[in-house]
Amino acid sequence: MPSHVAIIMDGNGRWAERHGLPRLSGHEKGVESVRTVLEHACRLSIRYVTVYAFSSENWERPEDEVQGLMQLFGEYLRKEKETFLREGIRLRAIGDRSRLPVSVRELLGQIEEETAGGENLDFILAVSYGGRDEIVRAARRLGMAIQAGEVAPDAIRPEEFSRYLDTDGIPDPDLLIRTSGEFRISNFLLWQLAYTEIVVTDVLWPDFSGEEFDRCLCEFSRRERRFGRRSVQESFDDSRIA
Repeated sequence: MPSHVAIIMDGNGRWAERHGLPRLSGHEKGVESVRTVLEHACRLSIRYVTVYAFSSENWERPEDEVQGLMQLFGEYLRKEKETFLREGIRLRAIGDRSRLPVSVRELLGQIEEETAGGENLDFILAVSYGGRDEIVRAARRLGMAIQAGEVAPDAIRPEEFSRYLDTDGIPDPDLLIRTSGEFRISNFLLWQLAYTEIVVTDVLWPDFSGEEFDRCLCEFSRRERRFGRRSVQESFDDSRIA
């Protein structure tokens, strides 16, 4: 069982089009799938779930769609707060929240603070998030630390750099699930996905069920994670030949 599952929730707009509905209806339906995943993850003792809620590129969408998404985001946070508290879910957010509307930014910070004691699951929302943007912001913070004499350039290692990312203190994902059948990572967790197993499903996000989540987890369980090393079987076979 993976400790950390990351999800690219793709296909909301296509789901709405197939059902003859406005695009925002697909996102509203997709909220139910988020709830399903969190319930399933809690039951299976998966410790971290990260979802790609709103990318830094999504700001380029039509203004009315962006406003609708921000309103939906705020409504979701307000509705789910009690569930987070009851189920021991800690809400955390990554991304450039300075671009969020003030009301959403304040609500997000408030719920992060109120749920900080949750010990069953860390629910990480990537909102106004882009992987390249995160790395650039981390490089700026590290550069300032070097300039202040807090870090020696020769001492910088991957582990040191990771401390300046939005995900500091959060383990890298074991499994990335992408819905809607698209084979790309879309500027999501570029640093953190270095050795993550990727499972792509054709299911559109609003139709993502507990059963489909189980199928993705079963696919993950069949993978051999090497982290750049040779497989156990190859090493065994080599020793017999020697």
